[in-house]
Amino acid sequence: MSEQGKKSRRTQLVHGGSKRSQWNEVSEAVFLTQGFVYDTAESAEERFIKVGDDEFIYARYGNPTMRMFEDRLSGYLGFEDGFACASGMAAVNGALMSLLKAGDKVVASRALFGSCLYVLEDILARFGVTVVMVDGTDNAAWDAAITEDTTLVFLESISNPTLEVIDLKHVCNVAHGVGALVLVDDAMATPVFSYAKDCGADLCIISTTKHVDGQGRMLGGLICGPKEIIRGSVEAYMKHTGGAMNPFTAWTHLKALETLELRVRTQAKGAFKLAEALDGHPKLNAVRYPTHKAHPQHALASAQSEAAGTVLTFDVKGGKDACFRFLNALNIILISNNFADAKSIATHPATTTHQRLPDEQKGMLGITPGLVRLSVGLEETDDIIGDILQALEAI
Repeated sequence: MSEQGKKSRRTQLVHGGSKRSQWNEVSEAVFLTQGFVYDTAESAEERFIKVGDDEFIYARYGNPTMRMFEDRLSGYLGFEDGFACASGMAAVNGALMSLLKAGDKVVASRALFGSCLYVLEDILARFGVTVVMVDGTDNAAWDAAITEDTTLVFLESISNPTLEVIDLKHVCNVAHGVGALVLVDDAMATPVFSYAKDCGADLCIISTTKHVDGQGRMLGGLICGPKEIIRGSVEAYMKHTGGAMNPFTAWTHLKALETLELRVRTQAKGAFKLAEALDGHPKLNAVRYPTHKAHPQHALASAQSEAAGTVLTFDVKGGKDACFRFLNALNIILISNNFADAKSIATHPATTTHQRLPDEQKGMLGITPGLVRLSVGLEETDDIIGDILQALEAI
């Protein structure tokens, strides 16, 4: 406990939002139920008119296990409330669709995950939402694009996969100056090192598939923000369109939160150490980890957060062919398109996660044929370093 008697953030991950049944279990219960029983027809009618804080109607609307998870993680991140979703992209889609309508304008960073780009450029544009893309690292570009007719600003605090860092306080100040909301995707920053709330963001999206689950098992997402928005437009959209999280997933996430800080802090230390070991390697064009000195925005990244997540990137000299020889020579690190797993994972974004982007757009974003996104796991860091060094020798 702090001097004020409040739970610290780490303690919040273990105890926040706990709801116990009449048996007072230690480990949170999982309620695998679709519906709920009412004592009388009158009580059923009353609940459909107004749902209380500890009352539920249907699992698509909410569930005791899901509510525990929502309260625990949103509280940890500093937000009033949260809505648990079926996946990270369900959260992105749900937040954007629930907050926007035809005629609205969105200003977004152009360095976004491929699926986020699809929602913005293909789906929202189809329904009459104007989408303006800017270079997220250029404050002047944000200043010019965010005008009085802007409804929402959307960005990744650290971009996937090139790890660009946005001056979030500046963007929030500009957006709020014209009355626009700021929605931040914090997948790369991680819940542990998230600075969205501190910098003034109105809403935050967490892909709980990543660091919260952290062990390659469950899909999930969380939309965090003011209670008025979360239990208003967000909940209304999500419950009617079926994007809610499964109660069993919520339960596994609750248990995973107990070790979140231990896992993510260990992985982040490993990522920084790996960047140190690879910086200046003769077979690499560049190494990028936001708070490492080799990153062009390391000063901004270090000012915004104590660490920059569990992922680093490096560009292999020789393009795709050399990069594939490197990937195929790895012994410990797995080739996959996920990140934030307990196992270290290497991804070639140009041919997998961002394959659908035109070559011109890949080049503009820095997704080169030699780019590798490396998600650092929980193995011994020296073993990961050794695996990468031997694979580089195989080129």
